[in-house]
Amino acid sequence: MPCGVWELTLRSGKIVKFPDATVFPRTASGKVDKESSAPFAISGDGTQIVYFRKSDRKLVRKDVISGKVRSLPGGTSKVPKGLGMLDLEITLSSDGDVVVIDYLDSGDKKPTLAVDLRGGQVGKLPGADTVQGFSPDGRRILLSRFTGDNTTEFAVYDTDGEEAERREVPQVVSNNSPVALADDGVTVGVVIKPSSGKPRLRQYDLSTDAVSPAVDLPIRSDNMAYQIFWDESGKLTLWHLTVRGEGGGIVRATASTVNPSTGDLKKIDSFKVRTDPWIWWLPGE
Repeated sequence: MPCGVWELTLRSGKIVKFPDATVFPRTASGKVDKESSAPFAISGDGTQIVYFRKSDRKLVRKDVISGKVRSLPGGTSKVPKGLGMLDLEITLSSDGDVVVIDYLDSGDKKPTLAVDLRGGQVGKLPGADTVQGFSPDGRRILLSRFTGDNTTEFAVYDTDGEEAERREVPQVVSNNSPVALADDGVTVGVVIKPSSGKPRLRQYDLSTDAVSPAVDLPIRSDNMAYQIFWDESGKLTLWHLTVRGEGGGIVRATASTVNPSTGDLKKIDSFKVRTDPWIWWLPGE
């Protein structure tokens, strides 16, 4: 079971503690669940954190550098009646200025909310769709939906809730992950995980339904692709995890830039994953 307070480990090795962040979530009835951990999200650049504040159970964003904490605007800071803290998922844009809250309510009746913390605007997204992530500039959100015909649709929405693209995608895209949306709002990077051999990268164009040829990602055989993110220069960052032992424990996390045309990797960060935490997240989760 979880114990202690939430902590953020910086690249320098410094540990920032969050004693005001809720560890044990509250259920819909208000009871404390001591066998789970409350939502806790980190922006892709590692500077912004969103969590439930202990004192008032509100969702807040904290700037890691300045230490400033502020509640999400209006009703977006509170769990809707009938739901518990674990009945929502939080996704942040790379700079943490936009927060997407996906409510896991029965029947998907509640819309997913895109909260722009710069001006307080709130856009509504389809509650039945699953959030896949942001474009690098934080202006567009990639969503997916499993249809009644056993197919998968990808959709791109602006943060104000306007749909920009929607298309039924081929199985080579829908059956693989991770995926990432580029700044053009139509290019989706997807890592293909074959039954044998190295993972491969493809690019999918939502506007034309075209899939690019695959390029190999030269990561070690004991590594698995975990997350990908486009940057504003058109390159990808791949987080890959080193798996060791019969139990498949994660012992190292590595970030590498990827040339999407060739698959060439350049390591930019790597660190050992501590074995003592009950749960842990990488930037962008």
